[in-house]
Formats: sequence, structure tokens, C-alpha cells
Amino acid sequence: MIGTGSPLASSITKPVSSTAPIERRMAFYHGSAHSLLQHRIMLPSVKQSRPFSGNVRDFSKVYRVPATRIREDNVASHERLSVSSSEPVTKGWSLPKPGQQHSQASWVERWLPAEARPYAMLARLHKPDAIWLYAWPCIWSIAIAANKGELPDMKMLALFGLGSVVLRGAACTVNDLLDRDIDKKVERTKSRPLASGALTPAQGFYFLVFQVLLWLGFLLQLNNRSLIVGSSWLVLFFSYPLMKRLTDWPQAFLGFTVSHGVLLGSAAIKEILDYTVLLPMYFAVICWALVYDTIYAHQDRKDDFKAGVKSTAITFGDNTKYWLSGFGAACISSLALTGYNAHLAWPYYPFLAAAAGHLQWQVSTVNLSDKSDCNRKFVSNKWFGALVFGGILCGILAS
Repeated sequence: MIGTGSPLASSITKPVSSTAPIERRMAFYHGSAHSLLQHRIMLPSVKQSRPFSGNVRDFSKVYRVPATRIREDNVASHERLSVSSSEPVTKGWSLPKPGQQHSQASWVERWLPAEARPYAMLARLHKPDAIWLYAWPCIWSIAIAANKGELPDMKMLALFGLGSVVLRGAACTVNDLLDRDIDKKVERTKSRPLASGALTPAQGFYFLVFQVLLWLGFLLQLNNRSLIVGSSWLVLFFSYPLMKRLTDWPQAFLGFTVSHGVLLGSAAIKEILDYTVLLPMYFAVICWALVYDTIYAHQDRKDDFKAGVKSTAITFGDNTKYWLSGFGAACISSLALTGYNAHLAWPYYPFLAAAAGHLQWQVSTVNLSDKSDCNRKFVSNKWFGALVFGGILCGILAS
């Protein structure tokens, strides 16, 4: 019990009416809080039974803390709180730099065991959007090879979808094996498994052999012509990383490589290839790849220049958008010629107009100095491919 002579007791026994002026009520609450602070320290050796067994000894006279001491303690506590709150909560973690974004953990990091993660990331399975850029040329040619008024071969579409995952993974593995020393000098790529040391070059090579065997297993599901075309396609992908050292236009070689899927998809469906349809589509894919991969290359333009890596992002420089506009127009024109030669019905052309609008939106709105925006525009090309496929599908069914 608190002694009757203490200031706290007196403040408690004299309550302030709720109708008292606000200034008086505030003074009362302030005095009560001050009294509580003054009586907050008690000897730890005192048992609780003594104060509450009728002993009314006034502890405030013995253990009272001066008001100045209380104020000093409060100021020191506030300063300690301010200093500690400005320090990082977790060691080794740092706030993002201006313009930097923390990406969420991918399904690879959430679900795969630790031993498998570097291999999955080497195959870029944690970034599946780009797989569509490998798959769409194949899907387009399979769809346009279908009989008029009929759906394309769905089993073949699914098979090529799986094959695109394997081929893209093998292409990324080859790229990282050959570019591992360059990747160490580029901010965006220095954390890749081979560049960071998570995997050794030997482990990367054995994984590549496994991927090549999977690709050959995919080709064995197709006819003999497809086996030849598919094997040559693999050679082109393996050559692409070297082009970044030999030519200022490596993105053109990539377009030439990716567009090989047009030939492979058609060869898997038809014994005789219709080149009046396939060649315009082939050229359209080359121009499309020049658009999206030049945008992608602008993410690393400064680092590539320092490392001696060549790209159209460096070659075009400040005129990039003019070049991209030209390639975009050539792409759409070639796709229009493809539809005309394939005798696709009118629904194909509204879809193509929407695809043209999407391509124009990319080129006109991309901020080439913003890495995040370049990546967003690059990834959005999966929708361009979907629009073209939708047009081919509707054009075939309506024919």
C-alpha cells in the first residue's frame, strides 16, 4: 500500500471532476504521472507480502528519485532509442539503392532443394517469360500449317512447348559457360551460378550434356526432316554467344537463330514446306527479335561497353528508337504478307493490327536508361506473340 503522506496518495485521493477546466485536468494527470515515475523504484529484496499486509510505511521518503534524475534518464533513453532505430535490423541486409527493386523469391527458390537451385537458375527456369519468345515462332508455323477450318495439332503444340523449355535452358547454359568471365563484370549478371561460383564450369558442362540429350529425345518424337532442322538449330544457339565478340549486330544473329523455329514447326507438320508463307514469317521473326533483344541489351549497355561486349544497343546509341521503329514496321509488313500468302481469313488482320499497336507502344514508351522498364517491355513481348497466334488461329478457322 502507498503511504498516506506521499504525493501520489494525495493526488489519488483528490480526483478532479470531469467538469473542471481542461487546463486543471491536464495538470492533474501530469502530476499523477510524475508521482508514478518518482515511485517506480523499489528494493528487489522487499517481499510483496510486506507492503500488502497492512504496512503503510512511506517508501517515497526513502527511495524517492529526484525529478531532475528522471528527466535525465528519459532524455538518455530517448537518445538511445533514436540511435538504435537508425541502425539496420538485420546484419548483412541493406536498403535498396534508388531505382533498385527487390524481386520476390521465385518458385525455384521456394520449392526446389538447395542442390538443384543453381542448375535451375542456370537454365533460367526462374524466369519463364522468355521461353515464349522461343516457342512462338514454332507455334505460329504449326498453326498456319493446319488445314483450313480446323484446329492445329494440339499434341504437337504441347510437345513444342516442352521442347522450348529444354532448348532455351541449353542456350542459356552455353551462354553462361562462354560468358562467365564477362558476366562477373556486369552488375545484372554477376550473380549467375557460373559467374558467382555456385557451379563450376565442369558442372555446367555436364548439365549441358544432359540438356542436349533431352533435346535429342524431343527431336526423336518428330519426323526425319525435323530431326535435321532441329539439330542445326542447336548449333546456331551454341554459336550465338560468340557473335557478341565478333559483330556489332549479335541481335540480328539471334533473330536468325530464333526464327529457325518457323522452319522446325512447319517441318514437323508438313512434308513439303511452303516457302511463300514461311520466308516472310522467318524475316518477321528476325525483325521482332531485333526489337525486343535490343531493348533487353540496353539494361547492360554501359557494362557491356566497358567489358568490350558488342550489341545493337551500343551500335544504335541515341538512335535506337528510330531503328526499332523501322524493324517493327518491317516485322508487321512481313506478317501481313504471310497472312496474304497463306490465304488467312479477315479475322487475322485485326489481331495483327493489335500486335502492331503493342509493338508501337513498346518502342514509343520504353525508357532505355531505366533497366526495370527495359525488362518490362522485353517480357511483354510474350503478348505480342499471343496476339499473332490468335490472329492465325482465327484466320485458319474462318477460312
